[in-house]
Amino acid sequence: MRSAIRSLTCLIILTFVPGLEDHLDDARAGTVTFSAESTVIGAIATKRPLINTLIWDTVSPFVNTVDIQDRTNWKVVPTDLLTLETNPSAAISDPAYHGREYSFQGDAVVENKHLITVFSSKKGCVVIYSRADSSQKKVELIPLQLKAKHASITHIRILQNTGDNAALEVTFSAKETEDNYSAIFSFDKKQVVEIKPAENMKGISLFSLIEYGVVPSFIGDDLIFNPGEYPSMTTLHIPSDNIFLGLLKGQNNMLVLTWPGGKQLTRLVLDNKERKRRLIESVDFDNDGKSIYLALLDAPGIWHKEELKPSYLEKDVAVNWKRPFSAKWKTQLLEAGVKTTYKFRESKDKIWRAITGNYTYPVWFQGENTFYRLGKKIPPKGESIIYFLERKGTPVSVSTPVDVMKETLGRQACDTILDLAGRKLRSHHRRAGLGIRRAATCGCTAAIEVVFKAGQEIKKKEYVAGAVDDMVYFVTRHVERIREYQDFAREMMSFLNLKTKSNPDLKQFLDSMETITQEIPQEYNRQKENIQTLEYTAELARKTKALTQKKIPQNLPTCLALGEKWRAMGGAQDELIAKFHSITRKLFQEAGYSCVNQPQALEIARDIRKRCRKCLRNPDSYEIWADY
Repeated sequence: MRSAIRSLTCLIILTFVPGLEDHLDDARAGTVTFSAESTVIGAIATKRPLINTLIWDTVSPFVNTVDIQDRTNWKVVPTDLLTLETNPSAAISDPAYHGREYSFQGDAVVENKHLITVFSSKKGCVVIYSRADSSQKKVELIPLQLKAKHASITHIRILQNTGDNAALEVTFSAKETEDNYSAIFSFDKKQVVEIKPAENMKGISLFSLIEYGVVPSFIGDDLIFNPGEYPSMTTLHIPSDNIFLGLLKGQNNMLVLTWPGGKQLTRLVLDNKERKRRLIESVDFDNDGKSIYLALLDAPGIWHKEELKPSYLEKDVAVNWKRPFSAKWKTQLLEAGVKTTYKFRESKDKIWRAITGNYTYPVWFQGENTFYRLGKKIPPKGESIIYFLERKGTPVSVSTPVDVMKETLGRQACDTILDLAGRKLRSHHRRAGLGIRRAATCGCTAAIEVVFKAGQEIKKKEYVAGAVDDMVYFVTRHVERIREYQDFAREMMSFLNLKTKSNPDLKQFLDSMETITQEIPQEYNRQKENIQTLEYTAELARKTKALTQKKIPQNLPTCLALGEKWRAMGGAQDELIAKFHSITRKLFQEAGYSCVNQPQALEIARDIRKRCRKCLRNPDSYEIWADY
């Protein structure tokens, strides 16, 4: 048995020591390789141990400024793997060795391929740098209770240090308070940091230079908060759900925050500095006792801001931005008075949308170039913010905000948030691919009229009957969707009336929500005569089919007259549904924007948005959709 242990010890020494020396050489030089390399000792070919996450001790704490460039005196805190390599006999045979805690002489620094995180004991904060650009800090965070206090980090305990994963329990305190606040910071080889608060740590404050804050919504449009639009406010209370995106100054970094379901609250604190463009100074997050996850995504031009100038009107405009990689890039433009999300297409194209009609799709890529085409229907007004959330041909090496969300919250939770089933358009095709390709009243009447103009209505009466049945199905589906919106509006009005009675101080907010909701019954009453009824549809179907029973000269003009009635009815329904969808999306957006100065309205705003999201699921393709 002793012989076996000696053999095992010898094998471990032969296998790992050279890799250890390589890493320590890197550490002394102030660089880290973060890669595996083969090493040969005698006849044994081995691999240098893969170190993905390192913990450093700066030996002396930073005082006034944090300087991560000069690492002359820094030393690597041995990982569990490195300890086994340096003293395998003790690690295996001496139980007194286990449980021994590392004591930092200076500040702790955790580094992987993506991030450098400094735990500054004197300043009492955690500072995060991007390894892609470590010239300036990207995020600084402290416990929310210690914001604006003279805080310090009083203790750091290493909970895990394997070379792949690192976890530090960090204790914060301040002279102005008797309490200590602690949290566990966990790292792996990716760009995500988990911050798990202790029970008494109610939240964190994240300082960064954020130009725009984005609250993503995968049903409906995202909320985009521009600090410049709130000149008289210092704090925005936002109805964020599980994910927040900060577009950092410089347009090369995105801050992604995710958190599990709960009663978390998010506030955007705006700066009061004299500068050309106002920024979001910090994100203050009440954690509800749960973890929050932070990730930094970086690439040159990872987001872009384009000022939409009057000179862009009615012309193709190539802008000075190129996408750094393939993804589902998108932006918001004003369409029919509502902020509407557009995905960038891969080429210039013409589209038809109910209400707005035919026009050139407003944003696309052509090779390496990015184009806009804006007009009276989608005017060049304000700013266009280009960013991405999801993958689309994205390289494996690039993480998206949705990737971060899946990794941190788990696929089951993300399935509910992403709601892929709800993003699928409902079909108005009765026979799927077997029927008329454009199975709407316009498409089917055009196909029927071709038959009558050729004088083949008797020969092709089954074809005509099938097209008529397709139109009946199409209209029936439209009527069902119209009723869904009517039911939604009635239930929303009841909800708002109930909330107005119990929240008189929120009357202005609730009245504005009611005003938008009332547009749905108002539009219905305006179009009621044009959209007709299912009984009217059945009568049109009977008359159209009857024309195929006997060939007479009057068949063609009668068919054309009936076709006009079919199209008038279908067109009115198309427009009404598109209006309903646009109104509901507007309500969804305004509920999120209008509560920013009324924290007591947040819960109601969330309920309104939840009801809107449910109604917006599975729209018809003739609606004005957002980002389905």
